Amino acid sequence: MPRLDFPAAEQRRARSSSIQARTSAPGLRQRGRRFARYAATLCATLACAVPLTSFAQVKIGLVLSLTGPAASLGIPARDTVALLPKRIGGQNVDYIVLDDASDTTQAVQDTKKLISENHVDAIIGSSITPNSLAMIDVVAEGETPMISLASSAKIIEPVDAKRRWVFKTPQTDAMMASAIAEHASGHGVKTIAFIGQADALGETFYAEVAKFAQLHHIDVVASERFNRTDPSVTGQVLKILASHPDAVVVGAAGTPAALPPKTLRERGYKGVIYHNHGVGNNDFLRVCGADCNGTFLPASPVLVAAQLPADHPARRLALDYIERFEARHGAGSVSAFGSYTWDAGVLLEHAIPVALKAGAPGTPSFRRALRDALEATRGLADTNGVVNMSAADHLGLDQRARVMVEITNGKWLYQPH
Repeated sequence: MPRLDFPAAEQRRARSSSIQARTSAPGLRQRGRRFARYAATLCATLACAVPLTSFAQVKIGLVLSLTGPAASLGIPARDTVALLPKRIGGQNVDYIVLDDASDTTQAVQDTKKLISENHVDAIIGSSITPNSLAMIDVVAEGETPMISLASSAKIIEPVDAKRRWVFKTPQTDAMMASAIAEHASGHGVKTIAFIGQADALGETFYAEVAKFAQLHHIDVVASERFNRTDPSVTGQVLKILASHPDAVVVGAAGTPAALPPKTLRERGYKGVIYHNHGVGNNDFLRVCGADCNGTFLPASPVLVAAQLPADHPARRLALDYIERFEARHGAGSVSAFGSYTWDAGVLLEHAIPVALKAGAPGTPSFRRALRDALEATRGLADTNGVVNMSAADHLGLDQRARVMVEITNGKWLYQPH
């Protein structure tokens, strides 16, 4: 039978007629009625039986120093995010990580983006003190709770109208400075010199070191500053050496903190050297090398968890975190900075179910309730100690959260009292 070929115009008219037939008013009404019956049945049996809040999603933003001078702090924090719970209180949890490049301006921009564009329910970060301080105004205006991973007590003190939205997990500089003064006094130190970063971290740590040195009748004989990006601190070290201190305290964080002790040793200094807890990672040990042997720092219990007494409140949870982290990143890869992120996750895992009773994620009522629940944390154990927060204390750790550590042959060695 011969094939019938219709002209193109005829084919178009045929297709048009077919479409009109399918979309005629009676046809649409019939199809509409069938769809309505199907939708009603589906709603009655499935979708409409589920509360609307079950479709909500908790969003947690992280502002971390993944590049720049503080990268050795931010990278372990980022690597810990993969270990945080993906579901809390029956809600899925989404983690959004941004890099502040160790830069204060970028930290502010990242925070604004997380609040205005991503509509996060809470923020973790930044990794360093100057950035965390710069973020306070933004989170207060956005009424979004923030858990800092930096050291300075100024991040949370005093708990005023802005800082009521801000919490932190690392030990404060006051806690660590008092540990240094106690250790120095017990080892016969009568004079100390200070060299620290020329930023908020260095200034606030110096203030605490000077205060506790005075309480222990130790004289501060020199105080110097350097920038995180400086290639040399020879000038500052020569001034320190001229004051002949029994001990030198270095107030710095990350790998830049290795420059003062290396220069002191190169110039023949034989006295005691202390670091603050901003150096608690293997990158610092690698950069400082043998020049840091015999130096001391007050640190997170995580660094020496396996060496702690069996009854230490942080030992079990710290070992659990270490096992999880090293299963992904290898033996010896853990650092204090990752543990601070883990503890922020512990706080949120405890507070989110409480906040869900007040509202759905993504709403102002949920964020306010989350802030209140964080502040109400009591008796919560984490990798650094036991957290007991209050309206006046947005850290909640006590002296059990710090240990004195000596660096020996590139290892952390616990120093019992």
